[in-house]
Amino acid sequence: MRMNSVRKRKIFQNCAVTVGILGIATAFCFFLQNFATTDTHVPLLFVLAVVFISRYTDGYLYGIVSSMIAVVGVNFVFTYPYFALNFTITGYPLTFLAMLAVAAIVSTLTTQIKQQEQVRLEVEKEKMRGNLLRAVSHDIRTPLTSILGSATAILENYDVLAKQEKLELTRDIVDEAQWLIRVVENLLSVTRINGDSTRITTCEEVVEEVIGGAVMKFKKRFPQVEVEVEMPPDVLLVAMDGVLIEQVLVNLMENSVLHGKTTKLIRIVVTQTEGRVTFSVEDDGQGIKESVLPVMFEASLQSREGEEYDSKRNMGIGLSVCMSIVKAHKGNMKAQNLEPQGAKVEFWLPKEGEE
Repeated sequence: MRMNSVRKRKIFQNCAVTVGILGIATAFCFFLQNFATTDTHVPLLFVLAVVFISRYTDGYLYGIVSSMIAVVGVNFVFTYPYFALNFTITGYPLTFLAMLAVAAIVSTLTTQIKQQEQVRLEVEKEKMRGNLLRAVSHDIRTPLTSILGSATAILENYDVLAKQEKLELTRDIVDEAQWLIRVVENLLSVTRINGDSTRITTCEEVVEEVIGGAVMKFKKRFPQVEVEVEMPPDVLLVAMDGVLIEQVLVNLMENSVLHGKTTKLIRIVVTQTEGRVTFSVEDDGQGIKESVLPVMFEASLQSREGEEYDSKRNMGIGLSVCMSIVKAHKGNMKAQNLEPQGAKVEFWLPKEGEE
C-alpha cells in the first residue's frame, strides 16, 4: 500500500510538472506575440520546455509525450489558420517533423544522462559502504580483543592482582566499550543515510540546543577538556536532522582530543552567511599531518607513507560518517591546520530551500 501511494504521488508530481512547464511556455508565447512579427520563436520555446520536462521528471514517457503535445499544440494554437490543425501548409510538415524528432531526441538523451548519474551515485555509495565495512572490521575486532583480554585477566588472576591493577583493567574495558558504542552509532547512521528506501527528515532545529546536547555528551567522556561556544546573538534556526548533526559535532570534538594529543581547549564557532550556516570545531592540539589532510574524510584512512593513521582509533571512520551526514543535508566539509598550532574542521549546511 505504501509503495502504491508513493508511486501515485510521483506520477501526480511528474504530470503536474509537465502541465506546468507546457502552460508556462504557452503563456510566454502568447506574451511574445504582442512584440514579435513572426512565430519562428514558438517551436524553439517548446523544445526548451521539453528539455526542462525531461530534466525534472522521471523516465522517457513524460518528455516524449510532451514533445508530441508540443508539436500538435504549436500547429493548433500558433500556426495559421489559428485554432485549427493544418499540416498541409508548405514547409510546415517538415518543420514539425524536425521539431518532434529534436524534442524526442533531447528528451531521450536527458533521461539517459539522469540514469547514468544515478548509476554513478549508486556505485559511489556501494564503494563507500565497502570501504567503511573493511575499516570497521578492524576497529571492532581490536577493542573486542582488548575487552576479552582484560576481563580474562581479572577473572583468572582476581586474587593475585592488586586493587589498582584491577581498576586499570576495568577502566580499559570501559574505554573500549565506549569506543564500540561510538562505532555502532556511526554504522547505524550510515545505514540510515544510505538505505535504499530511507532518507533523512529535516525540520527547523535551534542550533544552540543541538550544540548544547553535543557538548554535554562530549563532556561526559572528556571532562578535563574545556569547550567554548561562539554563536550569533539571535536565535538561529536551521533545517536539519538534529540527532545526526549532534553526532557530527561529537565525532569532531572527540577526534580533536584523540588525534590532537595535547588538546586542552575546543572552540565551536557558528557563523551565518548568505545561503548557509557554518559550524567550525577548532582545537589547540598538535594539528593534522599534511599527508592526512587530503584523505581524512575517506572511510579507510591511510597516510601517504602507506601506514594507517591510528590502528586502534581510525579517525577516517568517524569523519567519513560525518561527511556522509553533512552531504545528506546538501552541505560540505573541509579541514585545515591553524597557526601557530591546532586544527579546524568546519562544515556548512544550506538555509531552508537553498543549496
